[in-house]
Amino acid sequence: MSNKIILSRLYKLLLPYKYQFMIAMFAALFVAGLSGAQAYMVKPLLDKIFFEKNTYFLTVLPFALVALFAVKAFFYGLNFFLLEKIGQTVIRDMRSRVFQHIHLQSLSFFHKTPTGELISRVVSDINYMQGAVSTVVVGLLRDFLQVIFLLIVIFSMNWKLAMLSLIFLPAAAAPIVKFGRIFRRISTRMQEETAEVSNIIHESITGAPVVKAFTMEQYESKRFSVQIGKLFDTIMEDARYRRIQHPLMEVIGGIGMALIIWFGGKDVIAGNSTPGTFFAFLTALVMIYEPIKAVSKINSTIQQGLAAAARVFGLLDQKPEIVSKPDASVLAPFEHTIRFQNLQFSYDGKNPVLKKINLTVPAGEILAIVGPSGSGKSTLANLIPRFFDIEKGSLLIDGVDIRDITIKSLRDQIAIVTQQTILFNDTIRDNIAYGDQNKSENDIRKAADAAYALNFIDALPEGFDTVIGEAGIRLSGGERQRLSIARAILKNAPILVLDEATSSLDTESEREVQKALENLMKDRTTFVIAHRLSTIKNADRIIVIKDGRIVEEGCHNDLLSLKGEYETLYNMQYQD
Repeated sequence: MSNKIILSRLYKLLLPYKYQFMIAMFAALFVAGLSGAQAYMVKPLLDKIFFEKNTYFLTVLPFALVALFAVKAFFYGLNFFLLEKIGQTVIRDMRSRVFQHIHLQSLSFFHKTPTGELISRVVSDINYMQGAVSTVVVGLLRDFLQVIFLLIVIFSMNWKLAMLSLIFLPAAAAPIVKFGRIFRRISTRMQEETAEVSNIIHESITGAPVVKAFTMEQYESKRFSVQIGKLFDTIMEDARYRRIQHPLMEVIGGIGMALIIWFGGKDVIAGNSTPGTFFAFLTALVMIYEPIKAVSKINSTIQQGLAAAARVFGLLDQKPEIVSKPDASVLAPFEHTIRFQNLQFSYDGKNPVLKKINLTVPAGEILAIVGPSGSGKSTLANLIPRFFDIEKGSLLIDGVDIRDITIKSLRDQIAIVTQQTILFNDTIRDNIAYGDQNKSENDIRKAADAAYALNFIDALPEGFDTVIGEAGIRLSGGERQRLSIARAILKNAPILVLDEATSSLDTESEREVQKALENLMKDRTTFVIAHRLSTIKNADRIIVIKDGRIVEEGCHNDLLSLKGEYETLYNMQYQD
């Protein structure tokens, strides 16, 4: 993404604040004009007071100078505050926009993108972007106007010397452009290395039990140190180029000043110019050089921000794979059937995971889905809430293709309980009411009671106000699963998907959770993906999936009598 495109998109972010921006630019014009006046006042200061010894100017000029500085300070403060507010507001809105955009992505996006990478985009990249937006908006525009006014001053005083000084502006600009490309390349690499640091931190902390179980603390520390070393090397490369850039700008400025003094001094000695004019010219030139030198100092920051903006805009440009059609209808409350018709699906577009699935599930039925690992059980369940899109065939709810209805109305009618309990570092109350924060206390307690969770919740010192820690770490596995069941009960959706909801629990916890699941499944159309066949004996119907196809179908006893795949699975679990 080119700088022109990035700057154009940054400019569009500023458009909603154009009126504040106009006031800030009006203030910047005053600052720039008064900077030129400051430089020009050196001429009467020297000529009238020190050479002509004029007492009137001695009386007036100090007061005029104080007034000039005071007015400039006011407008400078107004300009700085307004532009800083605009810059910070843009960054705040951008953070919210990126976070929202990430959650609009399809599930496959999260499978492909490391969590640390996404954290880095929201936190680190936008921090870099903030520096660039604030620096560019607050500093460069004001400095540009100041240079314009000061150029007017120097040309009005001595156009020949002004032309000579302009020769050095391209000389000063050349290193800025050259180093800018280098800083952009380094900044991109620095942000990639930072993202990898975030990823390692996230993985090692969330995987702390495994790290400790395998005594891999030293390995993780070494892996982190290697990555930090790469980031350090990149930062030091940036510092080496900064070390060269600033002194080079100083030398160019020194040569320019020396030549101006030599030629200007000759004019004063020859009587073609007054000392006041020359020193006013020199003051204006120094004031012009300062913003140019400032650009060289902040060039690395700007390039970091542009590189970060490219990464952030690149993320925002990623379209969700699954979206509602523009003319999608709202799904009416589910009443009759869920039908899979010649359904085929693959993750990569080449190797089908599900093949020619034909299945009709009437409302209220408990359908168990079993099969060997990797057969496509969870994939089939993930197609119901449209976490992935069907490749061929269709999935109909009450005769309506799920691709023709809004995603929200579809998922509002589906509750899911998975093997991996997803809970948040919040109170028990907020975790149960996660899908609807407006539920009453009575509703939440009823859901907890139906999930056999009320007793252990009430036994906690803070009850429903207990903060359960990240991923519910302060609770046992069975307690966490019962909270997720309570959450599903409270949602009260007519369609339920249970994806191996008890497979990770011990026998005692499984009994409690199984009772909670029985309450949850009442009067609901339920898809039960089970590894333990003991949990699905009482299902209305069982289908067996192998290699992406439904190979057997029936109740528990009928499937055993077939002496096929189901019996093989059953014998593998219950053989002595």
